[in-house]
Order: sequence, then C-alpha cells, then structure tokens
Amino acid sequence: MNKRDRNQPLYLISVVSEMLHVHPQTLRLYEREGLITPRRTKKQRLYSEQDVDRLNFILQLTRDMGVNKAGVDIILRMRHRMELMQREMEEMMNNLEGELRRDFRERLKRALKEE
Repeated sequence: MNKRDRNQPLYLISVVSEMLHVHPQTLRLYEREGLITPRRTKKQRLYSEQDVDRLNFILQLTRDMGVNKAGVDIILRMRHRMELMQREMEEMMNNLEGELRRDFRERLKRALKEE
C-alpha cells in the first residue's frame, strides 16, 4: 500500500475504538490534546490507516510503557523530527550518489579520450 492510500480517511471512530479496544472518548481526548488529527466531515471523524498506526503507537506508549500524555507528545515530536532528518539524509545521499556517478562518467570519458 502506498503512502497516499495510507492517508485515505476510511474508518469511523466506532470502528477504530473497536479495532484498538479503546473507548471512543479516549480517541476524542487524544484529538483534543493534539496527539491525533482525524479528518472531519460535518459531524464524523474519519481515521486513516496512518492515524490508526499512530494511535496504536500512542496506546503502546501509554498502556505498555506507562508514558504519560506529556511524554507521548514529546516522543511523537521527536519521532517526527527523526523522520524528517531521515528523509533529508536519504535525499542528501541520493544527491551525493548522483554527483559521484557524474564525476565518474566524466573521468571515464576523459580517460577514454586520452587512450
């Protein structure tokens, strides 16, 4: 499944609460606290696969690891920054690889001309 599909809002709050075994009020609380942002249509919240994954991660932190909501917020922010840095590093590595390939081709052309 590609990223666009994972961002597609699909699930109503009742479905997500059943999937994650959590009360719908807990999901509303997480939304009020800014930990999750489901899409809204008139009066319905719609959650994507990515939202469900994020909620699952939040629940693991709170249920399994005993992290409080302030800690969850910090962890989510750090995780987001790390993802951004990872993308930047990948982009830099791709650019560097491209430059190395161009440089190698130029050297190869020069070496072939000298022969």
